[in-house]
Amino acid sequence: MRRRVAPRVPNSPREHRRTVRMTASAALLMPLLAGPAACAGGTSADRQLQNVFTDAANEYHVPRSVLLGVSYLQSRWDTRPGTPSVVGGYGPMHLVDARQAKTKGKSPAPTPSESHRGGAQPPAAAAGPSASPGAGSPGGRSAQPADLRRAAGLIGAPVARLRTDAEANVRGGAALLAETQRQLGKPLSTNPADWWEAVARFPGTGDTTSAAEYANNVFALIRKGAHRTTDSGQQVTLPATPGVHPRTPHPEAARRPKEVECPAALTCDWLAAPYVEYDDDGDYGNHDLADRPRDQKIEYIVIHDTEADLPSMRQTVQDPTEASWHYSIRSKDGHVTQHIRTKDVAWHSGNQFVNARSIGIEHEGFLRQPDAWYTEQMYQASAKLVRYLAKKYDIPLDRQHIFGHDNVASPTGSSIPDMHDDPGPFWDWRHYFDLLGAPLRATAGPNSDLVTVLPDFGTHKPVFTGCTKSGVKCAPHGSSAVRLHTEPDEHAPLIQDPGRRPDGEASTEDVNDLGSRVSAGQTYAVAGRSGDWTAIWYLGHKAWFKNPKNRPTAVGASGAFVTPKEGVSEIPVFGRALPEEDAYPEGVEQQSESPLPYTLLAGQRYVAQSRPVGSYIDRSTFSDTPSLVVTGREEYYEIQFGHRIAYVRASDVDLVRVPGTEKAPSGHAAPPAGQ
Repeated sequence: MRRRVAPRVPNSPREHRRTVRMTASAALLMPLLAGPAACAGGTSADRQLQNVFTDAANEYHVPRSVLLGVSYLQSRWDTRPGTPSVVGGYGPMHLVDARQAKTKGKSPAPTPSESHRGGAQPPAAAAGPSASPGAGSPGGRSAQPADLRRAAGLIGAPVARLRTDAEANVRGGAALLAETQRQLGKPLSTNPADWWEAVARFPGTGDTTSAAEYANNVFALIRKGAHRTTDSGQQVTLPATPGVHPRTPHPEAARRPKEVECPAALTCDWLAAPYVEYDDDGDYGNHDLADRPRDQKIEYIVIHDTEADLPSMRQTVQDPTEASWHYSIRSKDGHVTQHIRTKDVAWHSGNQFVNARSIGIEHEGFLRQPDAWYTEQMYQASAKLVRYLAKKYDIPLDRQHIFGHDNVASPTGSSIPDMHDDPGPFWDWRHYFDLLGAPLRATAGPNSDLVTVLPDFGTHKPVFTGCTKSGVKCAPHGSSAVRLHTEPDEHAPLIQDPGRRPDGEASTEDVNDLGSRVSAGQTYAVAGRSGDWTAIWYLGHKAWFKNPKNRPTAVGASGAFVTPKEGVSEIPVFGRALPEEDAYPEGVEQQSESPLPYTLLAGQRYVAQSRPVGSYIDRSTFSDTPSLVVTGREEYYEIQFGHRIAYVRASDVDLVRVPGTEKAPSGHAAPPAGQ
């Protein structure tokens, strides 16, 4: 292995460029992110990428904070050598090679356990809605993406190298920023604030509001700083610069359609989902009129991924015979489109009870291709939208109220195998809640009776199969998911879900198989401990996961749990909380309770989330007025029962507070119908 020699301080810009290029050439003989040995000068191998940013910033006279901030928004500093994003972006700077974009890309063949949307073919560049007429990046120039081929020309390197070599990629990004700064007639200043316009142009965003939003996101990050371990184990730090401030949001936000409900800093538009009657039998779609939160409290936000490209989903949401959701978020830039007013009820979760109390947000992407689709700009836009909605409707920012489609309860036992599994194990819940300003963390000591699942996403890489072909191992990837066994032994069978696999088949490591998984932020009652292993109550059984003290996958939690009342041997578990029989008015058909095919036995404990009363929306007729909400008096507890939530009658259980809990789960009852 050739040792990298630290360059001497250059005496001139020309000598500096020559010295750094010599260093880069030497680095080609030593893989940038490989090798356990420390580099020359005492620099550890896991800090090499940090040095690359420093060298590139010096070479092209770009403030290092600006280069690091742009790269974080582009890729979170991940390298993924040779693997393009959905729009053909490569490397830490996400430089776009238009000729190499996956215009003929296809999603992996759907696996048997995949949802009905999972076989869709992902496009190379999901264009989504067109930019506003005449829109462009700040400064009036037409927007172009961070062009990989242009960057290669600027640094005098082969195009192929910028796709696979992180050092060349970062240098190319720095060169593009410097070139844009010169085109703007601005000096190559050391003050980060002087680079706002150049940063706004970098991703090639197609309208001024989006460009301003991107730049403000970068400068907000520079202001507060960041540190992360990348996908390849590199330690990268962006020191905080408190004196740097984002700019005022662009006034274009004031020109949105009146229907749009969105924070001012986001680029949002409107594409209506139809509320129409489509046949002579009175069938209608594709949502329900309501008057939330007056007739039904909004208490959940459900995170979906589309499992299809966004243009096809835009067609789906305009079809009255199809499902619906409130918002779509585009992968490449986080652009938000609203389809249904939040006061109305979308048909998005597969559970009418959850639909009535939730807002559904679709994110363009495929759970088996997270690196191509789950972009930082999409995460950032989604978090801003959810923060806005949570504040508007007083929704707690926790995993009991902000959860995935894969956490929604099945309304009946027969529908369990058909419930969806997005956004999947590669959605970074821990990062998402950091962006929400509500970090997932320990709320009690390590010996608490409750635990919150909290693996380190970057280093926690359980084995999954089925990303490219059924039964074939996925490439190692950070994950929010922790797997559960029947005994405290890695070789013990996985916990089996009799609802998901009623034929008795064992759970698998397939990426779509939720039968033996828990996810970051979910909280469970402890059922036992044995050395490095912790057991929780899960679907009526003790379920074990490895939880070593020096590298925990769960932390202590406060809260409350429910357990069957004394003398009761078992109680039913439901996927929805329905009103009692006498709550239904004349003319409205009573709904069958349909307990789920699980057993909650005496002595078992499950974390209580909230305390709703039973309710039901009557969808028997098409009307121009909000649907009737039938509200009962029977109270339920929402519990974390398996990977999904569930409900039990409050009258069947006792509530037990764990030390450190300030209050019991609150009720969210809707007012009686008609008020």
